[in-house]
Amino acid sequence: MRPFRTLAVALALCACAPAAAMAQKADLSKLSCKEFLALDKDAIVLVWAWLYGYYSDQDADPIIDFDKLTGQGSKLAEFCKANPGTDIISAAEPIYE
Repeated sequence: MRPFRTLAVALALCACAPAAAMAQKADLSKLSCKEFLALDKDAIVLVWAWLYGYYSDQDADPIIDFDKLTGQGSKLAEFCKANPGTDIISAAEPIYE
């Protein structure tokens, strides 16, 4: 169920993203905080949404709390500014779990 929900969130946001952002690839297992912060705004929001869905409870209702998504994303951005060498997954775990 988690992959379906993650895919649904990503697809919903991709529909709103410009074509240029969709043409890029991001291997989140290798993406550093510095590289993450260098992405364009639309790509950053897509990563936030992907992480939000990925770390959501598998049995949770299919609801997106945009305030929570933005709050967690802002915390991630602040952490990344202070720790540019950290990979994005390691940075996200304590924030999104």
